[in-house]
Amino acid sequence: MNSTQGVSEDGRGRPQWAFAVPMFLYFFLVITTFWVLKPLKSALFLEYYDASGFTLAGWYLRAAQAELLAKVLNMFVALAAAWIFARLARGLRREQLTYVFCAFFVVSFALFSQLIEEPGDFVVWSFYLLGDLFTTLMVTAFFAFLNDSVTPERARRLYGPIVLGGVLGGALGPTFLRLWIERFSPSFWLWASLAAVLVIAGTAYVAAGWVRRNPPPERLEPVSVEAPSEGRSAWEGATMILRSRYLLAIVAIVGFYEICSQVLDFQFKATVTHFLDGASIGKHMTLVYAISNWTALVVQLFLTRWVMTRFGVLTALLVLPSAVCAGSAGFLIWPMLWTGSLLNTADSGFAYSINQSSKEALYVPLSKQEKYQAKAFIDMFVQRFAKVLAIGVSLILTTWFQHFEAVRWLSVFVLVVALAWMGAARYAGRRFEEYAAELDRAA
Repeated sequence: MNSTQGVSEDGRGRPQWAFAVPMFLYFFLVITTFWVLKPLKSALFLEYYDASGFTLAGWYLRAAQAELLAKVLNMFVALAAAWIFARLARGLRREQLTYVFCAFFVVSFALFSQLIEEPGDFVVWSFYLLGDLFTTLMVTAFFAFLNDSVTPERARRLYGPIVLGGVLGGALGPTFLRLWIERFSPSFWLWASLAAVLVIAGTAYVAAGWVRRNPPPERLEPVSVEAPSEGRSAWEGATMILRSRYLLAIVAIVGFYEICSQVLDFQFKATVTHFLDGASIGKHMTLVYAISNWTALVVQLFLTRWVMTRFGVLTALLVLPSAVCAGSAGFLIWPMLWTGSLLNTADSGFAYSINQSSKEALYVPLSKQEKYQAKAFIDMFVQRFAKVLAIGVSLILTTWFQHFEAVRWLSVFVLVVALAWMGAARYAGRRFEEYAAELDRAA
């Protein structure tokens, strides 16, 4: 098949825009809605506890400290969500899961639109958790639908344009909200989010029609060495991961990334606060975030599909850890304001573009059980557990590297972790090509 062929047709001449466009819009609306909910839930939480603080069993916490507690609680909510997702995925697939979660959030947003104007403790905490749960469930449902709808060859061609929807949502969502958030009440934004969820359900319906007309071949057996029996438990995903080196490699990719990302974020913020003071800190950070977001957009527009179709998923998987290594090496040699600032760009500029597309493509050649149970466990629990673990690692390391003169040496740690990450990526990428070849022969 010609690698330069457009996404308008696949290798058999069948148009693919009927699938790519609604999935692009699906992901765009999910990420845009996330950027509506994120500042709403954080502002509500911080403003509510800013004056009085939060007391838990005699333990007094300031607003920012209480929010850290809420972030840890999100991990346990994600564990429960993974269990629910796995149970539902036994009888539901693709757009059906999207319909169920859309219905849940339509009801939830309608309810909170009535409660959010005069919140109490329960509303503040439950809305904070709901905002994170939206991303957890809807992003997982989106990629489960996507990964279960394409062949590996289609994934190489379509993931770049489709994931571009999320990158655009991440770039345009905060910009739009910054201009309009103060003009409307929180209840208005919840009704707007409800409307977006209804459109998401519509896009899933349209995309599902294309999949029914162009079904991909399925792997009937998991790639795990020993597959758990059907109906054994709702934790089949965790069991599959432990029995499969391929899935463990994906877990390693997720975990190593989270550790590197947390340390890079600390180095970035330590650098900015060392070189700048007062209002210039916020101004500079806003500029850096804008550079990172637009870098991600450019990468997704011009690099992701080209790399995945011309060089393959393995090469695409190595782009982000290579960028992290380059940024860390630069900061280790020249610990200046902009080398420290560009650590954020080395992370965010590639994480949500080419790395997201290539990482998700790893699930395409897997069985139905692995695409739903194992992937849900990784996305909902493993990723958040890795983030909490990464925060703990960061806290330990930063007690040893408190002065800016020593912050540069954290880059040595990042380089070691990134090299291990590249090893996991190389293994997963090579196995992907083997599994993809099997499915392509069956297509």
